[in-house]
Amino acid sequence: MVRNIAVVGAGIGGLCSALALVKRGFKVTVYEQAATISEVGAGLQLSPNAVQVLNQLGLAAALSPYVFRPNNAIMRHYQSGKNYFSVPLGDSCLQRFGAEYWHIHRADLHRVLYQACMQNQVNLRLNSPISSYLHREDNNGVDLLLNNAEKIHHDLVIGADGIHSKIQTTLLHNLGLSSKPRFTGQVAWRGTVKTKDLPPNLIEPSANLWVGPGKHFVSYYLRDGDEVNFVAVEERTDWQQESWSQQGDIAQLKGLFVGWHPQVQEILGATHNTFLWALHDREPLSRWVDKKVALLGDACHPMLPFLAQGAAMAIEDAYVIAALLKTQQHTPAALQQYQNLRLARTRSIQLNARKNASLYHMSTQLDRAKLKVLAALSGSGISSFLASQKLQEIYGHNVVQNMESLPTSTTH
Repeated sequence: MVRNIAVVGAGIGGLCSALALVKRGFKVTVYEQAATISEVGAGLQLSPNAVQVLNQLGLAAALSPYVFRPNNAIMRHYQSGKNYFSVPLGDSCLQRFGAEYWHIHRADLHRVLYQACMQNQVNLRLNSPISSYLHREDNNGVDLLLNNAEKIHHDLVIGADGIHSKIQTTLLHNLGLSSKPRFTGQVAWRGTVKTKDLPPNLIEPSANLWVGPGKHFVSYYLRDGDEVNFVAVEERTDWQQESWSQQGDIAQLKGLFVGWHPQVQEILGATHNTFLWALHDREPLSRWVDKKVALLGDACHPMLPFLAQGAAMAIEDAYVIAALLKTQQHTPAALQQYQNLRLARTRSIQLNARKNASLYHMSTQLDRAKLKVLAALSGSGISSFLASQKLQEIYGHNVVQNMESLPTSTTH
């Protein structure tokens, strides 16, 4: 019987996992290498498949004041602003999928998750970097090894420690596998602008995507419309920084988007601070589980941000693994079922996000041809219909309902 679970990493995936587990009666300890709980970054897009989970975990009321609910998702030409497609969100998401589409600041989501974990007696250990783990010879759980040589026993370990995961390193070594993050040749600039510093009604209340040669630009409202978030992605081969995130040069950023639509220019013109980070990727893994150890989120399926599903997949993972550990009492079998249920979905989204990078940057003749077809069909609504259908299998996947329909096992 699993009673005592370790979650390594106190990011969004780790805290969501801890909350889902403790709400199902498990004792949970979260190990975080940082000395303080904080979350950098800017906006997140949370589609209905993620919001279903957050609602089920009882977070809707706490998150609601910080959420912006966009009307549509729109892809536009970088200069003319002509629509390639416009997919309805807002009430349409609620009617089709039973949950809303949210824009939220990463720090707001992280803070609410942290507060919920504390209220539910999750044990959080800060300044506790994990180096690896060991299976106990008696098959009675796992020993976590900390950098200070401390060894702590748990019945089960979940590695939610990101793309540089130490748990993943040990797991792949044990399984005779290997995987290294690779620089994609793209970097992203991110930042926020106060809405009051922009011309009134400049930004549509939608998820706005501008696509152009070698670059794209995303903007949307946060914090109930008080801020505008942007992410600007450019192709670059000369990234030399060791840091994943560094202060960016505003003048350089503005220079990259000279000639783009006036809306893009206005946002950048009001920007005072920006951060720059390299986009790294991994090949999809074939295995995430090593006996009583499992990976979650970016530790097993890092997502490029071109389908806005990185946080959503970690949130889905968190709910699924908690539900299976509660209903399928044989731990290794539950973890294998978790891997089997999640592998194909996350792999598909990983690979489709890669494809979108090429399309958004008009990288090939085929990509440019696709965009011409989308533009030609936009007036009839066909391109919007096609885009909506493509998103259906992502947004319509409801892990809350799926877990409720699984049979309960009493095997120990």
